[in-house]
Amino acid sequence: MDRSNAGRADKMDSNKPKISIIVPVYNVEPYLEKCLDSISAQTYSNIEIILVDDASADQGGSICDAYAARDKRMQVVHFPVNRGLSAARNEGVGRATGEYISFIDSDDYVKPDLLEKLYDNLMESKADISICGIEGFGKSNTPAGTCSAAETVCCLARRTPFLWNVWGKLYSAEDVKRHPFDERALCCEDLLFFYQMLKDAETVRYFPDTLYHYLYRPGSLINSGVDEKRCTVLSVLDHICTDASVHFPEAVPGLKLLAMDTVVRLAMQAVEVGTKGADLSSYLKRFRENIRHHFSWRSLALCRDKKTKVSILGLYVSRTAFHGIAAVYKYIKKGSGKTTGME
Repeated sequence: MDRSNAGRADKMDSNKPKISIIVPVYNVEPYLEKCLDSISAQTYSNIEIILVDDASADQGGSICDAYAARDKRMQVVHFPVNRGLSAARNEGVGRATGEYISFIDSDDYVKPDLLEKLYDNLMESKADISICGIEGFGKSNTPAGTCSAAETVCCLARRTPFLWNVWGKLYSAEDVKRHPFDERALCCEDLLFFYQMLKDAETVRYFPDTLYHYLYRPGSLINSGVDEKRCTVLSVLDHICTDASVHFPEAVPGLKLLAMDTVVRLAMQAVEVGTKGADLSSYLKRFRENIRHHFSWRSLALCRDKKTKVSILGLYVSRTAFHGIAAVYKYIKKGSGKTTGME
């Protein structure tokens, strides 16, 4: 970053609050420099950048140290052992001194005006959370708008116009510190965190500018098979559906569909790719029980994808019926290089 430009930006932002950027780092050496360069180039200069190296086995930790030596706004924390994404984020939040917090994943990168626009959007709307568009998740035709917390939960259930990822958003640091990431949730921890944040929020402001670039790395989940870590998403969704029946009842049908959709995606992966830690029959039995727990015709009516509907009904009826459906889909997709698993 040009130091003369940085000085001018510092003067312009001297009356603006500090934003803390939390960046968990784990084995992303090929992508890390691009990420850190994009953060250093932010037009909103009153920032601190907290890099949490989660015991990376590559040169990621050394790269963080080199950047911190050049940019006084950066600080690095090195975990001696791998503790996981949620623990890394919690460490960063605990060290944050800014009035606002934003999360950036270390294999992604952002546009220079990400924080400036997120902050301006928050101030103009007087909302509790500011959300921008994400490149890599498709483009939404939904215009900018302000949603209540309940409307936002419904958006999460529909997965449009934005998702529950924690990045691409700006939050009050005070609110974030009240809701630490659950380190027991090894999958879908973003959804659980964001849902808890919404319980304290009144309004959320979304604008569709694609300022955050998400890097999709194929195969990281799809080809790894289904295991207990992946299945923690089931308890996360069970908790959210139960809690929403009290706090956001209008969102429950959509959340139940989200739970059922997630279960059949896991079940398809279990059939197509394999399982770890238990046999396929045991996993399918658990998935069938979960489908039956969340099933309702009202929720199923919200599903617009015929294949998902058929898969939900098949798994609801029996493991044998689902096996047959999975075999048909696998045959159709054979040779295409695609899978039906969760991304």
